[in-house]
Amino acid sequence: MNEINRDAILDAALEAAHAAGRLLVAQRATTRSAASYKDGVEPVTESDLLADAEIARVLRGAFPRYGILSEETSAAHGWQAADLAAPLWIVDPVDGTANYAHGHPYVSVSVAFAVAGSVEVGVVHAPFLGETFTAVRGRGAWLDGEPIRTGTPAGLRRAVVSTGFPHRKGDLAPLLRRVELLLTHCQDIRRGASPALDICWVGAGRLDAHTETLHPWDVAAASLVAREAGAVRSHLEPVPGRVPADLWGEGYLVAAPAIHEELAALLGAPEGRNG
Repeated sequence: MNEINRDAILDAALEAAHAAGRLLVAQRATTRSAASYKDGVEPVTESDLLADAEIARVLRGAFPRYGILSEETSAAHGWQAADLAAPLWIVDPVDGTANYAHGHPYVSVSVAFAVAGSVEVGVVHAPFLGETFTAVRGRGAWLDGEPIRTGTPAGLRRAVVSTGFPHRKGDLAPLLRRVELLLTHCQDIRRGASPALDICWVGAGRLDAHTETLHPWDVAAASLVAREAGAVRSHLEPVPGRVPADLWGEGYLVAAPAIHEELAALLGAPEGRNG
């Protein structure tokens, strides 16, 4: 990383995220964003595509040699076909598309930068909440320029934990089991439907943990924010050897240190793995 200026990378990520955020706000103010559905289940709006193009314009203008792995452009080839060893931007132009299409403010733009699979810079911008989370590896995490730290819940019984639900409603038994475990062992659960924001909120102490099966663009920037704020990340399922841990979202768990071990044991036990 010595040859890469992480301050310049952060500046570009911030510029891209805020440019996309302004577009999303303007689009929703002038047009109702009707969603179409990828593979018949996952919502996408015209604003997703416009925001994706705006982010790419900014990032390529600043660093034309670096690749971009985006939710909106990875479906055709599969994200694991990308060169994960090279310097790479990892982008989610609208995290929380269903929220966006329905006028909910819990929406985020996520821009991360990784080298050899290690996420070095992360920005998560919430345009309708007017908040921006940032992190650079080894430098801590920030919310609008102020440092953030995880909470210190007094055990799972005092913890508020967020989770998410898949677009494909196939076998619901594992999901229902996860919800049951969280409801019966934690103070309460939340479902915000923008996992990048949920993960950042763990870093800010607004939530105590988040667990869900996710994609690289969901976890890349936000996970760096949470970990730089003191949270602990783990995976409830093995990480394939060919995939960097920073980019693996299957069985994802991030939590305040005070409850991470207890929550991982709860969800990672045999009944938890099936639920």
